[in-house]
Amino acid sequence: MDDPAKAIVAISMFGSLAYSVRAIANAVVQYRRTPAGRGGVELSSAADDRLARLEHAVDAIAVEVERISEGQRFTTRLLSERARPGEAAESAAAKPSERNGIRAN
Repeated sequence: MDDPAKAIVAISMFGSLAYSVRAIANAVVQYRRTPAGRGGVELSSAADDRLARLEHAVDAIAVEVERISEGQRFTTRLLSERARPGEAAESAAAKPSERNGIRAN
């Protein structure tokens, strides 16, 4: 290698590769040293209770958000019907079979 820049790049690459291999090897050794029973997370009953309350709260929030979105859809529908009063009156006056897309002949 005549160019010093190429030598620096090559040394840097080999150094990075060696560091990465060593880090992976250390992680594997640490993983194998840890017993299977200690690897899992054990939750206390207080933590279980907190998680249950949190789950209940999230479910309640989901129900309320659904109610809000239903109200928003209703309000949007009312406002769109007010914006075009002629079409709403025509559809209200139409026969029930015509409103469903079925026309009586």
